[in-house]
Amino acid sequence: MAKIPYPDDWLDIDTTLYNRSIKLFNAVKNILSVNIELYADPQTLQGDIFLFDHFSRFETFIPQFLIYEKTGAYSCSIASGEFFDEDTLLSRYLKQVGVFPHDHDRLFALLTGQILRGRKVIIFPEGGMVKDRRVIDKEGNYSIFSRITGNRRKQHTGPAVLGQGVETFKAAIRYAHKSKNLAQLQRWKELLQMDSIDQLLVVAMKPTVIIPANITFYPIRASENLLFKSVELFSDNLSLRETEELLIEGNILLKNTDMDIRMGRPVNPCCLWDSLTHTLMDQVAPDIKTLDDVFTLSSAARNSKQRLLGSYFIKNAQCSRNQYMEIIYTNVTINLSHLASTLIMYCIEQSQTNINKLKFYSILYIAIKYLQNNTDVHLHRSLLNPDFYNDLINGGNARFDYFISVAKEDGLIAENADCYQFLPKLCADFNFDSIRLENPIAVYNNEAAPLRAIRDTLITAVSEFNKADRYKLAAWHFDDECRTLAWEKRSFSKPHFADINQLEIAVADPSPFFIQPEYTNGFGILLIHGLLASPAALRDYGRYLANQGYAVLAIRLKGHGTSPYALREQSWEDWYGCVQRGFNILKAYCQRIFVAGFSTGGALALKLAAEHYPEMIGIIAVSVPLKFVNPALMLVPLLQAANTLIRSVSSYEGLKPFIENDTEHPEINYRYVAVRALYELRQLVAQLDELLPQINLPTLIVYADEDPVVSSSSALILFDKLGSKNKKLHAIAAHRHNILMENTNGTWQVIDRFLNELRVVSGGNSNLDGSVSKGSIAKSVSLSDNGPIVVIK
Repeated sequence: MAKIPYPDDWLDIDTTLYNRSIKLFNAVKNILSVNIELYADPQTLQGDIFLFDHFSRFETFIPQFLIYEKTGAYSCSIASGEFFDEDTLLSRYLKQVGVFPHDHDRLFALLTGQILRGRKVIIFPEGGMVKDRRVIDKEGNYSIFSRITGNRRKQHTGPAVLGQGVETFKAAIRYAHKSKNLAQLQRWKELLQMDSIDQLLVVAMKPTVIIPANITFYPIRASENLLFKSVELFSDNLSLRETEELLIEGNILLKNTDMDIRMGRPVNPCCLWDSLTHTLMDQVAPDIKTLDDVFTLSSAARNSKQRLLGSYFIKNAQCSRNQYMEIIYTNVTINLSHLASTLIMYCIEQSQTNINKLKFYSILYIAIKYLQNNTDVHLHRSLLNPDFYNDLINGGNARFDYFISVAKEDGLIAENADCYQFLPKLCADFNFDSIRLENPIAVYNNEAAPLRAIRDTLITAVSEFNKADRYKLAAWHFDDECRTLAWEKRSFSKPHFADINQLEIAVADPSPFFIQPEYTNGFGILLIHGLLASPAALRDYGRYLANQGYAVLAIRLKGHGTSPYALREQSWEDWYGCVQRGFNILKAYCQRIFVAGFSTGGALALKLAAEHYPEMIGIIAVSVPLKFVNPALMLVPLLQAANTLIRSVSSYEGLKPFIENDTEHPEINYRYVAVRALYELRQLVAQLDELLPQINLPTLIVYADEDPVVSSSSALILFDKLGSKNKKLHAIAAHRHNILMENTNGTWQVIDRFLNELRVVSGGNSNLDGSVSKGSIAKSVSLSDNGPIVVIK
């Protein structure tokens, strides 16, 4: 059938249909499992021409809808001319929502008209899907594979040509105004369907801006999915290309894939225009009568001035193209698979055939920590939130495990007891339509290649691993604890949590702190705060201990110091993980460590003692809550079960998710306690009951004889069940709960005597009155990669 010729003009956007499409897209987006994140500031979204790299067909429908959601502006885009070969329902729909065929003779003129009317234009300058993500050739220049020619080619200059064409027509409008050519201005006003000449002039004064953007999908999966199986059921003999695209696209849509869209800095489409160009423009402007005249300056110049200006335009387009492609490719959102793939390919380049597992994990962790401080690299959120990567160094990271399992299934690596073996397939050549299926490691490596900092950082990380600086590693782990707090604050400060958050009045800094004294006594103390509190409750006590020469680390238990909603999401195992990490940080500085915990922190300290770490030499457990004064807390398990059931079957938060807490220190503690937190505390105490007989470390148990929260019988039960032969029980005369923070009736001095006795036994430097050598004052040192760290205010 003969192709239907395109009309000279093109339908304007049907805004009613466009708006319906937006609503439909939002409904479908909520059903799909793709997580779309747009990173763009409001000023960037005011651009005119938006450019994106092209990896999947699905992504071509996304940018215009996101731009509309953020700005209310309508967008035009370009599609293959084959969609318009026949007058079909699809072709009519595409025309009505602003889609133009790529082979329309007046494409640039039509798009220029749309931009001048306030529309945005969406373009994919690669001109096709770049499945291998290889965008740099052997000479280091940007280029991509062409399916048509089978060779590599440059990316298109079309967006640059369009951009400077729009700017040229604006110059013609300004010239007509300067020349008082009202008739010409009136014709252009009518052509562009504007309300007035003033509106036309306002548009002509606005600079034309190109916004390059990158789309990154993570992870890339190639397993069978519902979309693939459905098509396969009704189709015979799918081609390799069809099979591959159904597998990749189906997994993007249906299997919880992150789609990060990151808009880069704006590009001026007239980057090379100088005074000579502007002079020529003024001389050529009178010849420009229509939008089409702008785009014939190079191809159908009518005089020498037009030819010269046209040659300038060609050079300018190439310059602009190079700028926007570099911005597109360097705005990739780097994830763990990028780092692992780049490291593997670097090892192969160094003629390595395998890598030790621990070395692999450690290098990746070190690289993450360096990249977090590199403002030129955009990291995936899983590399910014320590919850997603801090277990990497122990080889237990879920995202890394998936990466390894896929690599093993694809025959790219083999796993031995203590190392990963690199297989020959990693270096094999693959068909353009099969590489995403056969070698995702090569795809990830190619995608990260434009960011030279990724490879350089990994090389640095290899060197750092060989040096094995324990202080630097401890500083990074401490930084992770601070980052976890910041991430938690952001996550639970959203309007959805305002009902409880607005009732909280805590203002004390909840950050973990670490004080390295100027003159150390050789001992360290790990401090663990209680339920609902934060390290702020231990800050004064930490200073007091540091002034005696102790290295002091106060760890923050997850869920504390941010929002009661955050606490509701944590288990006692999460709290214990914080304690373990804090202990490991302190070990870098001290080989003899005391652990002191208040209330729930005391229970966690005893749990840690049951692990029998050789560095631990004593435990101080203050006001450990084995039993409570309020008998109503016995009903917590039933209430938690009801809350869990209600949340699982409805959108309600539960029967009673939070209980008001009459705290002694509202400037530090939550005023509302999550029922789940109380339930988790009971679970921890139940766990502890089995462990107490196994604890053999010297232990001091301190409690208030009239504690209004924890029953005084808790201390007696704890003392009787404790397995240690060296154990002490001390009652403080007080009707307050937080005797450690308040130093009630000399609580700190009671602990001092216990610490000093153990220091003597351990052969440490001891002054039995609690004093230290002259000048032994806690020294404030900035958090750094090279030596002592402290964060205390």
